[in-house]
Amino acid sequence: TLSHETTTTGTGSPPTASPTTTSSTTTSTPPSPGPTASTTVSPPSASTSPVTTTTSGVTETGSTTATTPKSPTPSQPALHSTTIVTQTSSPMTTTATLTSLTSTSVVTIPITSEPSSLESTASSTLSLPSVSTSPMSVTTSGTTPTASFTTTSGTTSSNFTSITATTTSKIFSPGSTSTSLRSTTTSAVTTAGSQSWLFCNCTKAVCIEDNTIQVFPIICNPPPKPTCANGLSPVQVIDEDKCCWHWECDCYCTGWGDPHYMTFDGLYYSYQGNCTYVLVEEINKTVDNFGVYIDNYHCDTRDVVSCPRTLIVRHETQEVHIATVKPNTLQVEVTVNKQVVALPYKKFGLSIYESGINRVVEIPELKMNVTYNGLSFSIRMAYSRFGNNTHGQCGTCNNNTADDCMLPNGNIAENCETMADHWQVIDPSKPQCSPGLIPTKAPSTTTKHPCEESSICKLLLGSVFEPCHDFVQPEKYYAACVFDSCVLPNLDLECSSLQIYATTCADQGVCIDWRSHTNGVCSYKCPSDKEYRACGPIKEATCKSSQQNETSTKQVEGCFCPNGTMLYDSGVDVCVKTCGCVGVDKIPRQFGEKFTVDCQDCICLEGGSGIVCEPHECAKQQKANCDGEGFYEVNEVNSEDFCCPIVTCKCNASLCTTKAPKCALGFEVHSHIPSGQCCPVYQCVPKGVCVHQKAEFLPNSSVFVDKCQNCFCTNEVNISTQLNIISCEHIPCNTYCEPGYDHQPVKGECCGRCVQTKCIIHTANNSDLILSPGEFKNDPYNNCTIYSCANIHDQLISSTSEITCPAFNEESCKPGTIAFLPNGCCKTCAPLDSPSPCFVRQRQDFIVHKGCRSVDRVVMTECEGTCGTSSL
Repeated sequence: TLSHETTTTGTGSPPTASPTTTSSTTTSTPPSPGPTASTTVSPPSASTSPVTTTTSGVTETGSTTATTPKSPTPSQPALHSTTIVTQTSSPMTTTATLTSLTSTSVVTIPITSEPSSLESTASSTLSLPSVSTSPMSVTTSGTTPTASFTTTSGTTSSNFTSITATTTSKIFSPGSTSTSLRSTTTSAVTTAGSQSWLFCNCTKAVCIEDNTIQVFPIICNPPPKPTCANGLSPVQVIDEDKCCWHWECDCYCTGWGDPHYMTFDGLYYSYQGNCTYVLVEEINKTVDNFGVYIDNYHCDTRDVVSCPRTLIVRHETQEVHIATVKPNTLQVEVTVNKQVVALPYKKFGLSIYESGINRVVEIPELKMNVTYNGLSFSIRMAYSRFGNNTHGQCGTCNNNTADDCMLPNGNIAENCETMADHWQVIDPSKPQCSPGLIPTKAPSTTTKHPCEESSICKLLLGSVFEPCHDFVQPEKYYAACVFDSCVLPNLDLECSSLQIYATTCADQGVCIDWRSHTNGVCSYKCPSDKEYRACGPIKEATCKSSQQNETSTKQVEGCFCPNGTMLYDSGVDVCVKTCGCVGVDKIPRQFGEKFTVDCQDCICLEGGSGIVCEPHECAKQQKANCDGEGFYEVNEVNSEDFCCPIVTCKCNASLCTTKAPKCALGFEVHSHIPSGQCCPVYQCVPKGVCVHQKAEFLPNSSVFVDKCQNCFCTNEVNISTQLNIISCEHIPCNTYCEPGYDHQPVKGECCGRCVQTKCIIHTANNSDLILSPGEFKNDPYNNCTIYSCANIHDQLISSTSEITCPAFNEESCKPGTIAFLPNGCCKTCAPLDSPSPCFVRQRQDFIVHKGCRSVDRVVMTECEGTCGTSSL
């Protein structure tokens, strides 16, 4: 007979049991395919004593959330007790039904109690009778205390009463067969009038009144699905008992474009600051040096809008920077503590890896990840870890948009554009930015003049993205796209709105292949050895990792290995057809393949490090003899074996000790290298030229010897000197000279020259007079003009003198007495009257000579009267 007993009293103190008890056993079939109890009670094979069968039901009090993603559904009715748990909170209400089988086993046991600490243990020994009719002996020691605690699931609070116990049960079946079950440090729920605890296999044990223990499996019924404020689907989170699960709305913040933000709770706003800002930090610090930050910069020449440049993640001792290498592209560089790192990177509980076009920073302990690709970012944080404990530009994660625009001081700003400016951080590279700066006015997020929407933006509302509209509303992303296309039409920033919307859709399990519909505006180019896929795995399967979890529905876009190939390793970006080995040369090798790389003989082996190498061995070669002068050894590349150079002898003339001689004029150095030698042999040989006064002359060229000879170089060779002979001829001279000149020899000249030795005077009637120095001569046609020549300091000077005659009147002369004076110029006569005495008189007149005239009249004396010749 099955009976249901409801326990309504109990304080959690262990009951006091009598020394002996009687045993009652009830067996029933648990629902299929649900879990079965881990404790099996075998009835006696033959019993001569009556067995009393009882069943105790327990009604639990308290509030809890118990859900599971794939809870078993009973396929047939079963005897069980049901606890209805209702939990109410804002903004969502969840009702769960916990069904517990109570028909697995019921035993009556003696219990001995003594005081213990909060984490005491209880040991129990249960014995079932075999053939004999003796009662089962049970011994129990320890105290089972109670404790109260509170957990948070989404926005729902639940109260539990918990104990910690260690229980050892032994059940003996007939035939001396024993089974042992042990549960260590399990959480048990104290209900009114009883104590209970959980085993690791989702089995619950309840201590019921009248010294009975009930063991049964836990059955979880899925709770109703709540609605998240950010419009995204809730996620399933395993309860602390590791058996059931509940819904939670994850904290999911995104940013893109120039830039646009979607807070954790789904509030959309745009902000154009160009400083470094807090995206998310904890309100109450539970993690040392934890936060996510964004470095924005003005990405247009007008300094109107901003774009993300660097995403910064801090966690304890590490600071990760994911920086955009080229503006408005998907090219990024990852540094940790200012050092460039290779991906994947894992250290101190933080890992960084590539996922499609994104770089992902993941902190498993905090149940969070951050992605960035140069154009957009996303931050996902578990609500159970960060709920009601975030602030920054991503808002407060509490499933309520009313307080998303929270300022650092806890106040709520009028709008998030104003709030965003208050989250500046100190950045040495941006001295113009000051944390806590209050803007004079809220930044404008609307264009001054309406513009025609881009055809790219229309895709968000069209059929391309229609499969995602029921999961993620596109209106906010469309508004951001139109804003970007109007403000910065030449940067193609509208692609970032489509990209982040597609990323959010993929996060919700809806993958959209959208880039092929943009007419190349938003195309993405992959390396030659990879192909683009809009719907690829979050983590690409590699030869070094297991295959992707088949139950994962999330996908990402990016460059992936073509069909028929796979990525060798996450840190070795090489696509291979078969999983063998890949070395430093990035060339895929098959197992067993031998090859040479970096002068190492290697083989690709399965297992271990994969590639095993040893130094390459070279074949012996005959050593070259390089002892001759000027020779030295050289290692030349061996075309047949690049790792084994060929040793040869090379000649370097600079190593030779014999120097070239200095040859005389007309001779030059000739050298030749005898066969088998390196250094040349020198000798001086004739050049076939003439030599004169330290100069060389080619044959048939003129040679200047002196002015009196014409010389040239011949082809004839002087046998004694081995130089060409110079042939000369004397120059003919002309000795004729003009009148007044004499031919005289000149030093340095072979023929002399005409030198003037007399004065050459041109008379008034155009005739020439030749006068020697010191000679006087009258003009042939005028005796009154006298010419003279003088040599003064080897300079011939000619002069002309004019005779001035006194006044002469022939009428006063006696006839027949007129005569010329001795100079042949002046006349004289005997006067008619008595002869007058001769006297001297003065007169003034100009002096004229060779066309020159005195400036003033000159006083001159002259004789007048009858004068003798001596007077003149």
